Amino acid sequence: MTEQVKEELSAPGATAPVTEVLDTTAPATSVEQRSEPRLGERTRRRRTAKVDTILAEAKDVALAALADIAPESAMGPVHHVRGEEERLTTHLFECTLPGYRGWFWFATLSRAPRSKVATVCEIGLLPGDDALLAPAWVPWADRVLPEDHKSPEDYDGDGEGADEFEGGEHEQTQ
Repeated sequence: MTEQVKEELSAPGATAPVTEVLDTTAPATSVEQRSEPRLGERTRRRRTAKVDTILAEAKDVALAALADIAPESAMGPVHHVRGEEERLTTHLFECTLPGYRGWFWFATLSRAPRSKVATVCEIGLLPGDDALLAPAWVPWADRVLPEDHKSPEDYDGDGEGADEFEGGEHEQTQ
């Protein structure tokens, strides 16, 4: 270390600079040989949850909860059960409302440990894989092109719309 660095480190409240620690026991590798960055300790991947049998059998509880927000005629014959976590299961029912092709009514149920009673956590409507969704929102400034703006010459000669460019107000007819 240089004298200047020693003085800076010995000053009150000074901290040592952070430096990269190299592993000298590992074989030398070039930057090109390292394919992915090391981001710390590896974590275990989450297992897929098993479907709780008590919650899977509680289809009537899910249907009763969905009756609060949807008529029975809006639910189709397709029924799926999806395990979310331990003692947490989602029931999915096909939505038959016009305009909602590919959507599913859902009711998420849970239960306490060693309990046989299913409790409703959440209900609602979710899009499926083939659901019709609205396109992503685009700000007005990005949607409107310069050629979309009209000038007074673009209006036909009947005078309709010309007063918009003269600063006048439209006369309301009653």
